[in-house]
Amino acid sequence: MMMKQILLASTSTMFGEEYLAYLQPELKSFFEGISEIVFIPFARPGGISHDEYTEKVREAFHSLNIKVHGLHTFTDPVEAIQQAEGFFTGGGNTFLLVQQLHHLNLMEDLKAAVQGGTPYLGTSAGSNIGGLNMKNTNDMPIVYPSDFTTMGLVPFNINAHYLDPDPKSTHNGETRETRIKEFHVFNEIPVVGLREGSWIRVKDDQVTTEGTKASRIFIKDQEPYELGSGSILRF
Repeated sequence: MMMKQILLASTSTMFGEEYLAYLQPELKSFFEGISEIVFIPFARPGGISHDEYTEKVREAFHSLNIKVHGLHTFTDPVEAIQQAEGFFTGGGNTFLLVQQLHHLNLMEDLKAAVQGGTPYLGTSAGSNIGGLNMKNTNDMPIVYPSDFTTMGLVPFNINAHYLDPDPKSTHNGETRETRIKEFHVFNEIPVVGLREGSWIRVKDDQVTTEGTKASRIFIKDQEPYELGSGSILRF
């Protein structure tokens, strides 16, 4: 079995930058030796079509000399997953993404391929499905998945686009930290708050936090703590 290669990023686009620009140096080594990938467009940010989303990704990967094929274009998506050189699942709505993967019976096939060594890149919603379930998404439930369970590529959940409380804000709604504490009243699963500019890197069995920002770690009945870039994640 090949070594697991997984990159779960908080976001696809940093403020003022082009799509995937901040990840380009990392992606060059991550997808080294790979000539084409399968893109999973089901999260459909802003409701754009699968074709439009795939074209956006295709343009971003052009500079890496990597061809991009949308999973929705294959007659047999299971075979496409099994034969893929690499994967990218983009952001958008996590409820829609999970609903589609379960509806098409692709979640377990994708998980098996990644665990077997096929490199997997996720951003935002595509990173959320790398966790044990999707219960820490920030998205609206625009559709109802048959199951909240995701791939479980890492032994925790991810809260992408994690935001720290703003002491100057007059907003009276719950903070991300408050929401995660609510989650831990009923769930034991650790949660990693991934700030924009940061990602989780998995090489075989080693899981590390990477990027320009520290990650915030939430464990049930413990005070949250910070974990800097390059740190090993163990639970």
